[in-house]
Formats: sequence, structure tokens, C-alpha cells
Amino acid sequence: FQRFWETLLFLLHNCGLSDQETLFTLDSLRNSALYREDQNSYLLYPNKELLGFLEKNTIPKTAVTQSPLLTQLLEKNNTSILEQDVQGDYHFNGSFKNARDLSEALNALDPDQFSVNPADKKEVFQVFEAVFNHKAFTGRSGTFYGYEGLGSIYWHMVSKLQLAVYECCKKAFEENASQAILDRLIGHYYQINEGIGVHKSPKVYGAFPTDPYSHTPAGKGAQQPGMTGQVKEDILCRLGELGVSIEEGKLVFHPFMLKKSEFLTEVQIFEYVDVQGNFVKTPISENSLCFTFCQVPIEYKLSTQNSIEAILDEGIKPIQVETLSLDENLSEQIFRRNGAVKKLLVHVNEAMLK
Repeated sequence: FQRFWETLLFLLHNCGLSDQETLFTLDSLRNSALYREDQNSYLLYPNKELLGFLEKNTIPKTAVTQSPLLTQLLEKNNTSILEQDVQGDYHFNGSFKNARDLSEALNALDPDQFSVNPADKKEVFQVFEAVFNHKAFTGRSGTFYGYEGLGSIYWHMVSKLQLAVYECCKKAFEENASQAILDRLIGHYYQINEGIGVHKSPKVYGAFPTDPYSHTPAGKGAQQPGMTGQVKEDILCRLGELGVSIEEGKLVFHPFMLKKSEFLTEVQIFEYVDVQGNFVKTPISENSLCFTFCQVPIEYKLSTQNSIEAILDEGIKPIQVETLSLDENLSEQIFRRNGAVKKLLVHVNEAMLK
């Protein structure tokens, strides 16, 4: 399943699927054993019940009776490779760590007493692998429940999934996909988004929701706090929701995924640090939202048409742009953080919002 996630994220990130294939994949993922309803998110591996200690290293009786070599070892009470317990069950030598130990034990058998031809040895190795299934060993993910083990959500992987789905939404938007397709893709994006901690109560998340955590095991809250890779994807996704991008050296705003519900319903004070390092407080009116880009405040305002107003130094007339894209010169002033652009007022046609 590690390979599954690697392949899925590769296909989504690189847009290797059509819009319909992407939707089918995301629908299937939501209805699969990887979906964990209590956290509204996705497991790293499907959960399963592990064998108890006494159930491990038990050889099926048919495998013993069908093997000439194993049968001979039992008949001659040779316990170097297997033995039978008081319950009648068969077990490989408890000191074996791997197939190499088994090979050494087989090579040490007296060929005059036991059938140690290549075919019989191969059969024993096959039984050994069938019992322990070493080829399927994936470390902690398949052998215990804590950390990023069975039943665990690995948050960095979920944030990678969210970013990949955003990129699929952006591709569909740029290729003029039908509104129905785009709405379904965006719906999947926000379903994944709602499962991430910052949108949850401390009771559900099991920790401070604004703190990044490594994973959430089954039956516990979020574990192992720290600046995980999740933070990077979350920032990129938020910029995507706001529709901020840089295209051919120009700062562009296409908030096709932004929800109208994010706009203020009353005046609030916005605080930020400007390019000179000053703490600034500025009122933001209702039907607006505000964030900074390169320490320049960007205020979105609901409107009936799209346009941008660049507020410059005092005494300089603001620049009006009748699109949602700045030219290279204005964009560069913002990128350089030289203070020439004091604020951007981005008028967003509310018909394009969710």
C-alpha cells in the first residue's frame, strides 16, 4: 500500500488521469477500507487484526505431512528445524531469524539420515515463507498499531493527497472542464480538507488543532507533534484556495475554488507585518477578506466584475487593472518587497465563488 499511495499521488500530481478517471479514483478511495470515518480522513494502510503471539510461527499440519524432509525430522525427533508442541502444533526453530538460519540448519543435516536433496530443501523454504510471509514485511506499518502502524492516519500523506487533488482541480479549470466535473473535483478537495486537523475540535483531533502532528493511531488522538512536511502542503493548498499563482512572472488571482462563506460579515481589524517590519492594524470591511503576499496586504472584495486596484506610495495615483492579473512591473515590485505597492484591492466577481 506504500506503493499504492506513491503511484496514486504520482498520477494525481502529474495529471496522468483524465478528469473522469480522477473522479472515479477519488470516489473509490472514499468508499474503500482506507477511509476512516471517525477522523474523516485516510489510513496509510488498511487496518487488520494481527495474530496473537501463540498463533505465530505455526506450520499447517498438511504442509508437514506433505513434506518428506519435515516428516523425517519428526520421526527421528530432530528439533534443529521444527518441533511439535504439547497441543500437537508444529513450529520452526524459535532461534531462526531468517531464511539464512534455516539454510544453515538444512546444510548441517546428515544426508545419510535425511532427504536433503534440492527439491526437498526448496519445499521447506516455501513452507517457511508461507508461515512468515517475509516478502510482505513492511516494518511497523504491518506489524504493530502505534506510530504510523496499522489503523494510523499519516497526516503528511493526507496533505500530499489534498495538494494533488487541488492540482487536478486547477488543471480542470484551466482546460475549461464542465462545471459539473469541476464542482465534483472541488467537492473532493474540500472533503479531504475538512479531515485535516485545523478544521476539527480538540476533542475530535485529540490535540491542539492548529499544531501539526505526525499521525493519529486508531483509538487515540494525534501523536508526535512537530514541524512535519504537512505544513508545506497546507500552505500551498491555502494559496490554491485563494487562487494565488505566478504565471510568466505575473501575479495572478483566480479564486475559482474560494468559498463565499469565507468573506467577512462585519468589519474586523487585520494585523500584519509590513516590508519595513512594522506591525500594522487596518480595518477590513464586510464582504471582504484579507491576507498578505510578500508582506503586501491583498484584500478581496465581493463585486459584480473582476478588477485590481494597486495602492501605491502616498501622493501616487492608484493603478487600476481590469483583469485579475498584474503586469510584470507591478508584480516585480511586490516580489522585491521594496514597499512601492502598499496594498492590492482585488474585486472578485462573486458569481465565480463557491
